[in-house]
Amino acid sequence: MGGGPGWEDGLRPYQPEPSSPVRPFTVTGGRSAPRTHLAMETLVHSTIPAYHDLSGLIPEYQAICSLCRQVRSVAEISALLRVPLGVARVLISDMAAENLVQLHHPQLDAGKPDLNLLERVLSGLRRL
Repeated sequence: MGGGPGWEDGLRPYQPEPSSPVRPFTVTGGRSAPRTHLAMETLVHSTIPAYHDLSGLIPEYQAICSLCRQVRSVAEISALLRVPLGVARVLISDMAAENLVQLHHPQLDAGKPDLNLLERVLSGLRRL
């Protein structure tokens, strides 16, 4: 089966080399702000078909594409990849600009996020 909770599809989380001196923000080119605003509950879905070769993408993009074959929130992606939320937001925003992922922004009702969506995000985080 999978490599841990939430990895029922047999995928393993992206993990930088433990001995690597490279900091997480290096993969974003030092940027800490995404191109577009991404709430942590924004849902992300890969636009790349499962059979498509991902080897031409950087490892972080490969991991996100693989993870997002199922719809996942930005917060889930950050937790599963074990990268700071800011890094995940920058990477996902860049991927959206390149049409590698599709974003589903939460519908706000009078400034309040959808309760059903928040329950799904919380459930996903608990599975971690």
